[in-house]
Amino acid sequence: MLIRRKSIEAQANRREGPGSKDSATPARQAARRKPKFAPVTLSEQDGVRFLHFGTEWVQGAMRIRKPDWIELEYAQQMMSWMLFIDQPRHIVQLGLGTGALTKFSYRQFPEAQVTAVELNPSVMAICQSMFKLPPNDERLSVIEMDALDYITDPAIAGSIDALQVDLYDATARGPVLDTPEFYLACAAALAEDGIMTVNLFGDHPSYAKNLKAMRFAFDCVLCLPEVHEGNVVALAFKRAPQLDFAWLHERAAEIKELTKLPAKSWVNGLRAAAA
Repeated sequence: MLIRRKSIEAQANRREGPGSKDSATPARQAARRKPKFAPVTLSEQDGVRFLHFGTEWVQGAMRIRKPDWIELEYAQQMMSWMLFIDQPRHIVQLGLGTGALTKFSYRQFPEAQVTAVELNPSVMAICQSMFKLPPNDERLSVIEMDALDYITDPAIAGSIDALQVDLYDATARGPVLDTPEFYLACAAALAEDGIMTVNLFGDHPSYAKNLKAMRFAFDCVLCLPEVHEGNVVALAFKRAPQLDFAWLHERAAEIKELTKLPAKSWVNGLRAAAA
């Protein structure tokens, strides 16, 4: 997720984006639906299993003895929407990775519908076989689909409370989908007080491009502090929140008590971003 952009897979995902000159060409549409994926590979170290796309760069991780725990700090930050939404009805993940966010959301919110959208069938298969992803049921839907097709479907407009976007391929240091049109579609898919979290890469030119596109589409965008090899999680609010930091610290304490996630650090990060 943290190396060069413009792989075949990235181009295949992006080719039919909003406004594309090729969008009406059947041959182009067929090509987008059959991208060439990088190989899905695994490694293990110190009790943690890692997912790769044929490189050393990590696409996700799972502690083998705690398969439902969110191992990576940036992935924990992707759940920071919990500070503002305590009873989500519909949680959506674009880009499955190891299924860490999907599994956590499914276990933590038993009343919510949880949807994950993943284009690569090999990622879906390895999540089930090696990363303890549960099978689909009446609450969980893991869909093999292009994220752009899913998020632009008029049928989901206004239906998502929490949208988690982590769209990287083997050679992209920035998200595969990053246009203003994409983020406008994300905003349209959210409920009135919905929140999107996005994994960005802070020291790459894609960072500024994505922030500009998100700020065009959303009422408020705040970024948490950089972690790992440069990961920056942005929170995009469809409607700007009232940032009562005393209340947010109380909410963070509740989240820490219930989940063990370091929610206090999220509040501190938001305070710094809002200053």
